[in-house]
Amino acid sequence: MMTLSLKDYVSEIGQVRAGQRLGVTQIAISKALRSGRSIFVQIEEGHIAAFETKPFPAKQKSTRRVTDSDHAA
Repeated sequence: MMTLSLKDYVSEIGQVRAGQRLGVTQIAISKALRSGRSIFVQIEEGHIAAFETKPFPAKQKSTRRVTDSDHAA
C-alpha cells in the first residue's frame, strides 16, 4: 500500500486525472488543494481511495474551564 498527500498525488498525475480516478471533478480537486485540508490518497493493488484527517473535535465551540463542581452529583 502506498499513501501520498493529495498534493503529491496531483503533482504526479495532474488534477484532471486525479479527479477522474477519485470520482470527483477537477474543480473539487483544486478547491481541496487550495483549502489546505489534510487529504491523503491510498493506492493498493489497483484500488484508490482518499481520506481526510482533521482535529477532533473538528470545531471548538468555546474554551471552557472544567472544575470539580462540574462533576458533583
